[in-house]
Amino acid sequence: MPDSMTRKGGFITLFFIAAGTLSGVMLSGFGWLANLIVYLVQEFNVESINATQIANVVHGCINLLPILGAIIADSFLGSFHVAAISSFISLLGMILLILTAKLSSLKPPPCEIGSSFCRAPSKLQYVVLYLSITTASAGLGGSRYTLATLGANQLDKPKDKETFFNWFFFTVNASSIISSTAIVYVEDSMSWALGYTICFAANFIALAVFLAGQRFYRCDKPQGSPFTGLLRVVVAAVRKRKVLLSSRSEDYYHEHCETSKVMPVTANGWFRFLNRAAMKTEGDIDSDGLIARPWNLCSLEQVGNLRTVISLVPIWSSGIFLITPVAIQSSIAVTQALSMDRHLGSNFKIPAASIIVVILVSSSFFVALFDRFVFPTWQKLTGRPLTLLQRIGIGHVIIVLSMAISAMVESKRLKTIHDNKLEALPGAIVPMQVWWLFPQLVVIGIGDAFHFPGQIALYYHEFPASLRSIATAMVSLVVGIAFYVSTALVELIRRLTGWLPGNINSGRLDNLYWILVAAGALNFMYFLVCAKLYKCRNIEKEVDANSGFDT
Repeated sequence: MPDSMTRKGGFITLFFIAAGTLSGVMLSGFGWLANLIVYLVQEFNVESINATQIANVVHGCINLLPILGAIIADSFLGSFHVAAISSFISLLGMILLILTAKLSSLKPPPCEIGSSFCRAPSKLQYVVLYLSITTASAGLGGSRYTLATLGANQLDKPKDKETFFNWFFFTVNASSIISSTAIVYVEDSMSWALGYTICFAANFIALAVFLAGQRFYRCDKPQGSPFTGLLRVVVAAVRKRKVLLSSRSEDYYHEHCETSKVMPVTANGWFRFLNRAAMKTEGDIDSDGLIARPWNLCSLEQVGNLRTVISLVPIWSSGIFLITPVAIQSSIAVTQALSMDRHLGSNFKIPAASIIVVILVSSSFFVALFDRFVFPTWQKLTGRPLTLLQRIGIGHVIIVLSMAISAMVESKRLKTIHDNKLEALPGAIVPMQVWWLFPQLVVIGIGDAFHFPGQIALYYHEFPASLRSIATAMVSLVVGIAFYVSTALVELIRRLTGWLPGNINSGRLDNLYWILVAAGALNFMYFLVCAKLYKCRNIEKEVDANSGFDT
């Protein structure tokens, strides 16, 4: 049996997990998600800014749910079962979305964009719509990052895992590109019901492929709540708050004999208090040398795990306002595209939702370029790799630059509107090509290619082994919070200013972008401080006091 287990895993499993399952899940999920704003505006008569806010909430839910999925995977079911169940739930959501598109009784009568005589959806129509979106979101959110953990667990070498995360990100984007162009085109030009049916088919095939590869997977075994061990450290340290700390290694409990070589018994500043949890006192250890009172004594390894999690929180928090501008940009860009000239030739009109594909193409291209050429070349020229913290830091700078470009392009769009006197005409098409939005979206993609794979790899390597599923979902949690922050920020600016009216042609989106530039610059400085204070403990060659953003 042990030999059988050791033969499982390896690169063969990635065909099922990444090429088959992940690509199908993302084809399906992004097929409806990318065009959600347009669907709400055109089929359910929702105002554009309100549709943007709804889409941001949906994005937030999809990116918060992976944390719940990760907790269930690590504590109870394992990554395989969570991914399988989530994929099935998303199938149910797609069935409901197909019904909302197919049955006229489940949506209000159509009306022209900008008309003041549009009928709002009924309560029943809203209930069915939100139920379908919620179910589809739950399935997508529960499967995406769980598949990342399951895929990484199939590989043994840290370098292979880091490469996997790069190609995981590439697969997500490549699948999203196809869905944001081909499927969105079907939805806009042919039929919403047909487009959603294609999403259902992609999801169904993905689930079938995933189940077919089960015998090859190296499945992780859940070991109870991973947070229990962390909580025990806090409780034990508080209970022993009056115990004097010792500098002798033998006064502390070591889970493994070699632990003392890698886990110091001293700590600076905030973490010194936690060492008390590992100090041996009378009655803590039984006759077999094992812990007799688990809520009164922990190993130094457990103390170190909690230290690592706490140390990562500041870096993790800096990611919230790194992604908040991107969340705002990706949603508002669709509403901008709706008001711009999207014709490609005389007969073809680019779907507004497909504008986001520029970000995906850019990030996918640069992820592959960085992984295969830029990073290896950098290492050959400098004799050292670009660290994960440096990659994240470069991503910060590029995202701030993209917001500055967005502000300048929006100023150009508003000038064109003013010159043509279109401010008071809701739904009017501005005589300005949609290509003007491309530069800012390309730059966002470059920034994403730096910081997203870097963050996933950083958390996976640095978090305790018992928290691996949660580690990969930490980026998703940041994205989810960022979408909620973006929703709150947009709503706050709407209340305090007149910059974001229902008709964006009479607003001042450029001012919003300049605010994001200033906030992003401040957030980057905060990240630099956090990165300078943090020391990576698990990744080879990460710690270097003289390198850029790292210490």
